[in-house]
Amino acid sequence: MKLKTRNFVKVLALMAAVTFVSCNDDDNDPDDGPDAVTATCTDGIKNGDETGVDCGGSCTACETTVPEESTTLTGTLSEERTLDASQTYTLEKNYSIEAGGKLIIPAGTVINATVETGDETETYIVVQRGGEIDIQGTASAPVTMQSTGGQPGQWGGLVVLGDATTTEGVDATAEVGNFKYGGTNDADNSGSIKYLIIRHAGAQIDAESQYNGLTLYAVGSGTTIDNVAMIDGEDDGVEFFGGTASASNLYFENNQDDSIDWTEGWNGTVTNAYILHTKEGFSTAVEADKANGNPKLINFTAVSTVGGTALQFKLTSGATITGLSLSGYETSIDMKDDGPLANVIIDGVAGDPSNSYNANATVDIALFDWVNTNTTVSSSILTGNLTSDLTLDASINYLLSKNLSVESGATLTIPAGTKISAQVESGDETETYIVVQKGGKIMVEGTEASPVIMTSTNENPGDWGGLVILGDATTTEGVDATAEVGNFKYGGTTDDDNSGSISYLIIKNAGAQIDAESQYNGLTLYAVGSGTTIDNVAMIDGEDDGVEFFGGTVSASNLYFENNQDDSIDWTEGWNGTVTTAYVLHSEEGFSTAVEADKANGNPKLIDFTAVSTVGGTALQFKLTSGATFTNAHLSGYTTNVDMKDNGPLENVIVDDTALTTAEDDVFNGTAVDVAIFDWATGN
Repeated sequence: MKLKTRNFVKVLALMAAVTFVSCNDDDNDPDDGPDAVTATCTDGIKNGDETGVDCGGSCTACETTVPEESTTLTGTLSEERTLDASQTYTLEKNYSIEAGGKLIIPAGTVINATVETGDETETYIVVQRGGEIDIQGTASAPVTMQSTGGQPGQWGGLVVLGDATTTEGVDATAEVGNFKYGGTNDADNSGSIKYLIIRHAGAQIDAESQYNGLTLYAVGSGTTIDNVAMIDGEDDGVEFFGGTASASNLYFENNQDDSIDWTEGWNGTVTNAYILHTKEGFSTAVEADKANGNPKLINFTAVSTVGGTALQFKLTSGATITGLSLSGYETSIDMKDDGPLANVIIDGVAGDPSNSYNANATVDIALFDWVNTNTTVSSSILTGNLTSDLTLDASINYLLSKNLSVESGATLTIPAGTKISAQVESGDETETYIVVQKGGKIMVEGTEASPVIMTSTNENPGDWGGLVILGDATTTEGVDATAEVGNFKYGGTTDDDNSGSISYLIIKNAGAQIDAESQYNGLTLYAVGSGTTIDNVAMIDGEDDGVEFFGGTVSASNLYFENNQDDSIDWTEGWNGTVTTAYVLHSEEGFSTAVEADKANGNPKLIDFTAVSTVGGTALQFKLTSGATFTNAHLSGYTTNVDMKDNGPLENVIVDDTALTTAEDDVFNGTAVDVAIFDWATGN
């Protein structure tokens, strides 16, 4: 209502001016004679001492029209300017905020780089040393800088030059524009950047250099950088050239070179960074070069679906990293120039390239919902040493590249419905397996409706080494025995040792050859203790055994075996656990046995054991003094039921409370296990 009243008053004032100001000698009428006034006014209104206005007088109540501000950003800015979020701005060539100038960009503003072919290198926004930028985005209305072409490398991104220290000294020359940067003011303030999305940057500068999404030359610690996303850049996401600037809440997606790059002794801190690689050919998640300014990365999560290298350090560079989580990278740490690993401190200790740092994410991707990205993670690579707890995601297809080792103190949790496929090239079969070291744990949480599956991409028997677990229970090989695989240590004095829990697991296509004498099994249990739970496990199409027990006290229930080419159940080294409810099926010729037992007799027990062959063969084989106690055993279709390979004592083989008196005793005619209880396995 006030606005309407004010306008009405203006209209009355204008009418009064027209009514009461009569034409007089400021009309510059030729008939006015020698006193005529020369006109100096050109806008129809008498302003100050202007003369010659027709029907003259001044109209201070009248509104004047302010020319509309240009939405094209180009040239230089030497004063303060605030953009208008209701406008879409076009960046033509470069726009430079000079010393003393300040560019304010309100929440929701969009700046589009309109780049013709050949202009990419000249198109960028630069904040010169002494200038300021104030990006005022919010989670609901971020500021966006992008190219109209929508392709990586189409413009140069945002470049900020500061007055902080750099190993290049004072007044160093930037690789872009010959701009000057660097000084002695580590607290220098180049402004504030909040909730900014930068897309499609990375234009080529010369044969050696490219722009980044965000380039920071000797930027000081007085500068605020918080919630910035760098997406689809042809070079780095952000690069620090010296300086002391810190940044928090950074998101990087498919930048084609490095996501975070630093050099020239940068010594700031990045807190909460999330990096996503779903396209092949990138360089690294982090590249550090030259002198070590010991920058800090706090809560750093990087995810790759395409392998690659996570962290690369050149020359003597390094960093202190806490809360590191890497997923899907084939190489965790690359010391490019054999620099000192002591300069790379991860969670309090020197970095270890053999450690995959495959831990639970330390940064929640939901923190970056404001970015509104469509990219999803559909697959991930598992490899290296796992030293902290990791829970897999059933919605992701996991590819096992070489071995994954769950180290002492770490737990690998595999939810229901998860699938892990060994991605094996010819010659790598022996090196490809999952191993749980003594002191480590595995939690396989499959269900009848959603079992966990471990298989190979080629789906051929012998493609990989299966699942290996090493425990601290007793074995006739003593304490710290050496396994036939990987020279791993197993065995101790803790018969109730707990290596975790396995429920509803299907293992397919295992059995890779270790050497001339040995092969992997589907499930290999070295001195595993009775505190470990194994229930509902299927071992199918293995080139060696289904399961083998090397000593230990672990028991298992509801086991299904189908066409394992050597033995279905194998034990040695005095295993003395129990298998309850097992079903063995042989429909392919050439297998060894349904059961093979070797060496000393620990008197293990098999309760409700059924083995069925359609191709003859041997059911049970006992070597040396080995034996077992069977309750309700059912054998069908085998040419030989019992083979005492080394003429060991028959009384060590007890069936339904009675020791065998001859290998031909007809005592294996118990009630068959209903194979339908394994429909969860045979249908997958």
